[in-house]
Amino acid sequence: MALLIAGVLLWSIVHLVPAIAQALRQSLLGKLGENGYKGLFSLLLIAAILMMVFGWRSIDQPTYLYTLPLWTRHLGMLLVLVAFILFVASGMATRIKQVLRHPQLTGVLIWAGAHLMMNGDSRSLVLFGGMGIWALLEIVLINRRDGAWVKPEVPGMAQEAKLLAISLVVFVAVVFAHPWLAGVAIR
Repeated sequence: MALLIAGVLLWSIVHLVPAIAQALRQSLLGKLGENGYKGLFSLLLIAAILMMVFGWRSIDQPTYLYTLPLWTRHLGMLLVLVAFILFVASGMATRIKQVLRHPQLTGVLIWAGAHLMMNGDSRSLVLFGGMGIWALLEIVLINRRDGAWVKPEVPGMAQEAKLLAISLVVFVAVVFAHPWLAGVAIR
């Protein structure tokens, strides 16, 4: 469990540095340059992901804290699909960005909440609860740092269709790869 917790903490700290520690970020940029900073950032995130994956997989018998009704699995899967749509929307010019300032972080919140709804064990609480708390903190801190929100232009409808198509393909691919990626089959 310690490795999983360390991975979630490393992920959170690395991501929070630009929002709360501008002086540290500027110092690292000065010492490492733009590419060096991005490289360090990337290496730390890869380490965090590996720690989370291996930490998750190292817990053979998690403690079950709660079990929700079976129908919540269907709701959870629908919410995960919504999260994937938001993930994809963050990289495109879509109408979603007229409504949500942070579609990717909102997607992480929904993804984490859906997984907590479907999995009531200790390792899920650490991973998905930790990622959800990080995403919420990140939204608040980025909003504070960046000030007033300027909404982007509204794109044409073709972007919305493209968004849905890409999101569905990614969602289906992740559903099929989930046992390999997470070591847990979707039931």
